[in-house]
Amino acid sequence: MTNGARIETFGCRLNSWESEVIREHTSQSGCDNMVVINTCAVTAEAEKQARQMIRKTRRDNADIQIIVTGCAAQINPQAWQAMPEVDAVIGNHEKLDAESWRRLATTNTPELPSLVGDIMTVKSVAPHMLAGFDHHSRAFLQIQQGCDHRCTFCIIPYGRGGSRSVSVADVVAQTRHLVAAGVAEVVLTGVDISSWGNDLAVSDHAAPKLGQLVAAILSAVPELPRLRLSSIDPADVDVDLRAVLADNPRLMPHLHLSVQHGDGLMLKRMKRRHSPDDLKALVADLRQRRPDIVFGADLIAGFPTEDAEAHENSMRLMDDLNISWMHVFPFSPREGTPAARMPQIDTQIIRARAAEFRQLGQELAHRQMDKMVGQTDEVVMETGGIAHTRQFGRVKMTDTNLAAGQIYPVRILRRQGELLEAELNI
Repeated sequence: MTNGARIETFGCRLNSWESEVIREHTSQSGCDNMVVINTCAVTAEAEKQARQMIRKTRRDNADIQIIVTGCAAQINPQAWQAMPEVDAVIGNHEKLDAESWRRLATTNTPELPSLVGDIMTVKSVAPHMLAGFDHHSRAFLQIQQGCDHRCTFCIIPYGRGGSRSVSVADVVAQTRHLVAAGVAEVVLTGVDISSWGNDLAVSDHAAPKLGQLVAAILSAVPELPRLRLSSIDPADVDVDLRAVLADNPRLMPHLHLSVQHGDGLMLKRMKRRHSPDDLKALVADLRQRRPDIVFGADLIAGFPTEDAEAHENSMRLMDDLNISWMHVFPFSPREGTPAARMPQIDTQIIRARAAEFRQLGQELAHRQMDKMVGQTDEVVMETGGIAHTRQFGRVKMTDTNLAAGQIYPVRILRRQGELLEAELNI
């Protein structure tokens, strides 16, 4: 086995997980003289950054093979193949197939094949047994791929295909594998993990739901210290998930919600499946069940037709709900989506509204962090001396000699900017 390709990852946690699969495949195939750019298509800025990385990589390495994959490559492979710096383009399904990398490893650069199939015809998702994450103490574990919804702003279903689920048995087996490799915290990830199980109905039995999978993991792998969920759809938080969140402390008290907006009309125009009242009810219910829970959210600023009142409604709802960890995206029209054909807002207004949202997000994050000062908690140490609390607060430890991958009891001493400072609580 060789060192494999250098991987440059853009975008979501699922892409991070897939980059680890690619790392193993390229290592086993001998793809040493190769850089893989794993792209994202969520925003135009993400694609711009990937192109900049490709050009810089070629300037720095005239003889290396540059392979482009990921959502942007899947959606528009011709555009990436047309870049003179790019040697081959690999589709989202093909990038997880070891045979793709064996073919690339045994082909001369001028003859490298581009391998991009029709993602919409893919009906299953294969589990991949990873030994662990390179330099990470937290590991992302794919439980689902694709999306069956068609939000008007989103191009990702065309890069990922329809929703398809990894079986309970395979998820449990992979979790055991990661724990045995020393992973302290597993993060369940996918494109739309709330839809996990919809394609797994058997005979007259109803399709399983995400809460049942979470309960099965915690029951079958008692040696797993911490389980966390990545972004979930607030329209589909099932009763079993609510129950296990309330009853099992090993499921972390932190949910990141795919909210996108806080104004009712904008949510309808986005074709989201929840309303502001639905969101209020969900947050209230989960806080009653798990009083220490902390919420994050994805938000879009400057969606087409958004006026000042809609923007204020969205800001106000996030403030009222005390959403602590916000990811704010300025709206970016994606060719091929309904939102790209709607009346657009001036770019300067979009930037200004995104800046206002980010300012609010910083204030809410500081509010949550200040509440944590003086409290005791447990953190998972990561490389670089950074750790995460159970509620996903970022912590810098006063003791710099703590081992990555270990869980430590801590006392939060103070907030310093965007970080909490903590000491061992022994």
